[in-house]
Amino acid sequence: MISIIDYKAGNAPSVLNAVHKLGLKARLCPKPEFLRGASHIILPGVGSAGATMRSLAESGFLSALSEAVLQKNIPYLGICVGMQILFEYSHEENTECLGWLKGNVIRFDSTKVRVPQMGWNKVRFTKPVPFNCADNYFYFVNSFYAVPQDKADIWGTAEYGTDFTAAVNRGNIYGTQFHAEKSGAAGLELLRGFLQC
Repeated sequence: MISIIDYKAGNAPSVLNAVHKLGLKARLCPKPEFLRGASHIILPGVGSAGATMRSLAESGFLSALSEAVLQKNIPYLGICVGMQILFEYSHEENTECLGWLKGNVIRFDSTKVRVPQMGWNKVRFTKPVPFNCADNYFYFVNSFYAVPQDKADIWGTAEYGTDFTAAVNRGNIYGTQFHAEKSGAAGLELLRGFLQC
């Protein structure tokens, strides 16, 4: 069963609808015990890193997520803030994050570009993963972006005043800064690929 984490700072219903469009079965997970038996885990993110980490902690998800993803190797996809919190630290609200990937999350330079970035941007996928994912336009809403310490974790990049990390991957852990669930056919194809791996 595909498990979509439903927490106070998330965007879970939109992701659930996207998965249903693919003809796949999924469920919203408001409590950590719903992760039992998960084949894949998706963590949507809307809002701030601080609010997301607080909500996950208050809901009891932190240890359950670590067990499922790091110990049981269940495929994980973090979307937007769900990707940013994979790293050690976010400058947004000075937030200590999951630390599954080395690196920090920083803010776009508002003297160079309008912040937040809102709209379609082209993503160039630079790292092979177990499913096909072609360069395409995806939908972004973000003021911050991740800077991985290990460049091998970068799966895809985009440009917004500077080249920035648009997608990450390490083993069973995936993250997209863009909203695949709002990115039309390209986003659905990426979700399908992840959910078949």
